[in-house]
Amino acid sequence: MLPTSNHFNGPKPNAPPAELKLPPAIYYTFILVGLTLLVFVLWKLDSILLPLSFAALFAILLLPLCRRFERWGWPRVLAIIACLLLVIIALAAIVFAFGSQMTQFKAELPLLQTRLVQYFDQIQQMLNERFGIEPISKDEFINSSIKSAKKDAGGYLGATLNTTADVLSVVTLVPIYIFCFMYYRDHIRQFMFRFVSPERRTAVLHTMDSIQTVVQAYITGLLTVIVIVAVLNAIGLLVLGVKFAIFFAVFASVLTIIPYIGILIGSALPALITLVETGSPAKALGVVGVFVFVQFLEGNFITPMITGSKVSINPMAAIIALILGGELWGTPGIILSIPLIAVIKVVLDASKATEPFGFLLGDVADGDDIVDAKAEPGFFGRLWQRMRGAS
Repeated sequence: MLPTSNHFNGPKPNAPPAELKLPPAIYYTFILVGLTLLVFVLWKLDSILLPLSFAALFAILLLPLCRRFERWGWPRVLAIIACLLLVIIALAAIVFAFGSQMTQFKAELPLLQTRLVQYFDQIQQMLNERFGIEPISKDEFINSSIKSAKKDAGGYLGATLNTTADVLSVVTLVPIYIFCFMYYRDHIRQFMFRFVSPERRTAVLHTMDSIQTVVQAYITGLLTVIVIVAVLNAIGLLVLGVKFAIFFAVFASVLTIIPYIGILIGSALPALITLVETGSPAKALGVVGVFVFVQFLEGNFITPMITGSKVSINPMAAIIALILGGELWGTPGIILSIPLIAVIKVVLDASKATEPFGFLLGDVADGDDIVDAKAEPGFFGRLWQRMRGAS
């Protein structure tokens, strides 16, 4: 007697579904098409995504403070409003300080321009005497610059108006988005839970909390590094007697997030102005020396002590992120590029499937291939945690 058909042709109850395996060429083609569509959407929807991105970063930064207010018994709405007011007051103070410095700097521009023209003439005479290079007529140079400026004035005016409109829209929308992110944070978390099965929600919750903690530590650490570098730069410039020392110190400290290039840009302008003001090349070199020394301290002591090894972006990834951010979203993209690449690295490190890409973005940690995400911070890191009230 033949066995029943269930032993041969019947479906197996626990058989896994057949997987469709695509050839590598088709698989990677789909990935490239998907990345292209993603970049196009990011570029096309910049007016929507930029305020959302700024608001998400600010919400992550303000969340510990908001939770502390809520533990004190404050209603959530009142706690969020208090956080927003603190941010607005801090930004207003920064704008006021920079505005006064910029006003003084603008008043000095005519004198600086006159001295710069004198140095230009002296350099041309020296080149003519030593190398026989014919000097450029100052009047012709000024006239050609004026004609070029008039020719491009319309484009500059349009770009300025567009930038102003974008800034106003961002300034208006970002506080609203921050309020929504912080007020509906529990609802957003429940929304994300609906994409995973109940037995995996504990692991997802742990991953989300880890990402949030690391991103907060990285961004607050980055801001702390900028403040410390600004103070050190200001001390060095004030000792040398450089004009607008505070302005140049803060300007250079912000540029330190750009590896290698930031120190060049941040030191070139104050060194040139010091040379024009004093006529002393030694003093100008002293300004460059201050920035180089502070940059050495930042790279070897300050940043490792504060941020530790939680998130460390290698210089190549940082420079590429800055270029891509500028090409995609302009100046706001440059501002967002470093925090966003840090967020992307944390998200990539959270999954074993994407961890190699996170490792690629990370910096070299004394020859170790794997960076310990739970490494203890240094002295400044522990001090900063105590100031924030973290455990």
